[in-house]
Amino acid sequence: MKIRALLLTHLLLVPLSSHAQQKPFADLGDPQLQSLIDDALERNPGVRRAFAEYRAALQRVPQVTTLPDPMLGVTQYARSPETRVGPQNTMLSISQRFPWFGKLSDRGKVAAKEAAALEQLYEAERAELVRRLKLAYFDLGYVDRAIEVVNEDLELLRHFETMAQARYSQGVGLQQAVIKLQAEITRDRNRLEMLSRQRTDAEAALNTILDRPPQQPVERVRLTAPTWADIDYEALYALGLENRPELKAAFFRIEKNEKAIHLARREYWPDVTVGAGYVYVNGRQDPAGKESPPPDNGKDVYSVSVGVNLPIFRRKYDAGVLEASERFLAARESYRDLVNSVEVSVRSIGFRIGTIRNQIDLFEDALIPQSEQALRSSEAAYSTGTLGVLDLLDSERMLLDVRLGLAQLRSDYLKSLAEMERAIGVAFAGDTP
Repeated sequence: MKIRALLLTHLLLVPLSSHAQQKPFADLGDPQLQSLIDDALERNPGVRRAFAEYRAALQRVPQVTTLPDPMLGVTQYARSPETRVGPQNTMLSISQRFPWFGKLSDRGKVAAKEAAALEQLYEAERAELVRRLKLAYFDLGYVDRAIEVVNEDLELLRHFETMAQARYSQGVGLQQAVIKLQAEITRDRNRLEMLSRQRTDAEAALNTILDRPPQQPVERVRLTAPTWADIDYEALYALGLENRPELKAAFFRIEKNEKAIHLARREYWPDVTVGAGYVYVNGRQDPAGKESPPPDNGKDVYSVSVGVNLPIFRRKYDAGVLEASERFLAARESYRDLVNSVEVSVRSIGFRIGTIRNQIDLFEDALIPQSEQALRSSEAAYSTGTLGVLDLLDSERMLLDVRLGLAQLRSDYLKSLAEMERAIGVAFAGDTP
């Protein structure tokens, strides 16, 4: 039991140590995010499963490239055959089967290509985990920013409520204005409750990816300034073809099935079995033999044998070659399908990145300044009595909606960068404005 416990500890803690040191994914300059990525790559069960499958596949190579076990036989005669030199009592034999030239080598190549494909699928599992983690992280970042924006709006509304109460106490304002502002404050409080529930859900989603209890608290996420990425579709497409792990895995599967065709064709050739035998001969014990022993009386017998199997049922081997050929064609079509999907993903995500970037520019350069200016003008006009509370609230709501919209766009932009990173298989970043 102690040995099993030690082995289990080794399997749980050691296998990913060398791979966990690799950081092929962009973290957008966020130490907190990088720490979560490292933790997830080390702990996530899906990644561990993929790595264990890859390690298991590596062990197939020595199994299929090693000769079959030799056969040792012992024959004890119930009724010993009588010969001129005495009865044969016991026979020992040993034989070894040798597959036809190239069979073991081809089996090893097939197993090695399958292991290489599983290694790339393990890398794909890591990349998918990072994508999911980043999406959950950026969703949480939006919620935290939205909570911050709503709290600031709540403070602003309280300031307006104080102004309205002062105007009402001076007899120049209406009580209705105070009530409307109080209703808007209640609305913001309700919005904060909804955002708090959203944060709980986002926290649970992030903790699930990290293989942690869903209720474990996650520190407040502050999204870094977005990195403006230059979209060169042809360059990104080339990067995807070169680095996407699923494409590499599909290519290894093509090579594996090509080797499998060679192996299937070798099955038409027989395997050779070489053997050696030894027969223990007891000397003549009959009266005539004792009285006049023959030459070589009791001399043991040695033998050498060579045999081959006869691959005469060619229909079976024809089917094997056809199966391998069809699997090769299927692997090739799967690769072509993945190539097409990479191009579609790059173009779709690239267009989304460009669109969101334009929207962010519009919000930052126009909508935010205009909304802030409109609110300041409305506040000044309300304080002098030239504008009603409804116009003031319209300006406040417009600024709130624009600020929340900008926070959502920044989160969506970072999520799109993560999607592009997944599509091309390498870190994706551009020039910071």
